[in-house]
Amino acid sequence: MRVDTHTVGRDVGRIVQAVSLMMAVSVLVAAANAEFYAVPAFLISAAVMAGIGTALARRYRDAAPPEKREAMVTAATAWLVIGVLGGLPFLLIAWTIQIDPFPAWANTPPMDDTTAVFLRPLDAVFESMSGFTGTGLTMAAVEEKLPRSLHWWRSFIEWVGGVGVIVLTVAILRRGGGSGSYTLYESEARSEKIHPSIVTTVREIWKIFVGLTLGSIALFLLAGMPLWDAINHGMTGIATGGFSVHADSIGHYGSPLIEYATVPIMVAGSIAFPVHYLIFRGELRNFYADLQTRWVFIWFTVGSLALTAVLYANGQYDTVEETFRIGLFQFVSATSNTGFGSATIGGGTEQVWSAGATLLACLGMLTGAAAGSTVSGLKLIRVITLVRGTVWQVRDIFYPPDAIRYLRIGERRLSEEQAQREYTEATVVFVLWITFLAIGVAVLLRVLSPAHPLEYVIFDVMSAQSNVGLDSGITGPTLPDAAKAMLIVNMWVGRLEIIPVAVLLGTVFQRFNMYR
Repeated sequence: MRVDTHTVGRDVGRIVQAVSLMMAVSVLVAAANAEFYAVPAFLISAAVMAGIGTALARRYRDAAPPEKREAMVTAATAWLVIGVLGGLPFLLIAWTIQIDPFPAWANTPPMDDTTAVFLRPLDAVFESMSGFTGTGLTMAAVEEKLPRSLHWWRSFIEWVGGVGVIVLTVAILRRGGGSGSYTLYESEARSEKIHPSIVTTVREIWKIFVGLTLGSIALFLLAGMPLWDAINHGMTGIATGGFSVHADSIGHYGSPLIEYATVPIMVAGSIAFPVHYLIFRGELRNFYADLQTRWVFIWFTVGSLALTAVLYANGQYDTVEETFRIGLFQFVSATSNTGFGSATIGGGTEQVWSAGATLLACLGMLTGAAAGSTVSGLKLIRVITLVRGTVWQVRDIFYPPDAIRYLRIGERRLSEEQAQREYTEATVVFVLWITFLAIGVAVLLRVLSPAHPLEYVIFDVMSAQSNVGLDSGITGPTLPDAAKAMLIVNMWVGRLEIIPVAVLLGTVFQRFNMYR
């Protein structure tokens, strides 16, 4: 069965159209900050994306609604395309500063080393892919030196990417909420529905997300963070993205109050939108009654205490309170896939955290939190399915062949056929996840010097593929190009939860008869 490329072309075009509007909105932010030199860069970027999107959407406007296969290929293709095209503002603003073609009133700043990295297209694409996928790994060595227009663009793409560009497209360019819209919505690793209509569900998600964002900004302001910092960190925090306006992330402030205030924001981003919807309606029992939400709190608590114990045993920090604060903050940051930092994990070739602490954080990044939230990783529901499904499979040996068995996961009672199907899906995702992770680690080990500790290489690849953004001092502008390209692939694969990328690759192989 071949994929209908006309359907894929039309829907990719519509997604690119929606993202072009983000660039148009960013013109206002650049102007408000008197960075007039950045306005043409955003306008040109918006025009390029709008032109490409409109051309595709019009050329294939009569294409059939997507089936599941087309939707998977659309998701994988669209995320790759917007990751590449989203690098245009980084590239064009850097070149504008380099050339400085405007009069003094445009306020073009002098070029600095941090912004200069985006003169290289690969670094611009890396930053864009990191933003849209909600990863937060960066090529900006000293983020304070970036123009505010780029601060905004980084935060904006993470904020939208946290919910998903297809969710944005369904909200803006909806087609009445038919089956095609829902199929696309599912392709972005989402299946939750708050209302029967997918368009109404998407609207509700955006209402919740905007409300949580405003609440996050207010909490940061109350904790003493400056307004511009609070806006950016509120957007990237609730989106579990992790881009910061400072090179030291949240650790820049040296404020325990701000660090503690960040934790509930990261936790809120880890809870599924339908659960937020019920909680906002007053059904507070869902904090513990919902299986995934319950395990979010259990796993965050257990993991934070375990990391605290490891750091304390290593004598890493001066006081018990500081050790606990860093253990809590860093484990929640890793497991929520946010990527905010409050402490240095590694210095590239220089060891700071021990292998045990580093790999424990890796475990948190691998599992992630709740499906239906802004979090990546395997998701807790898959981990629960894998663990309980494996026990269920082993116990099957002790039952007679004609026994009727069920698998209970939360409030769901799965028949043998349902249990087998969900267990197989979770297993396939896990195996493919580990495969791409191993490829990424192998590539980085090949191009990096042997002085980099293995656990730090694993940490940075895991951070990319789980869309976290924490780093051990390896990822940065000096990283070899092959390693940057590999991490871009890891970020792309991780955001889509593997399967759409596998379907896209399978489609390409089939079209070019590469299976022979």
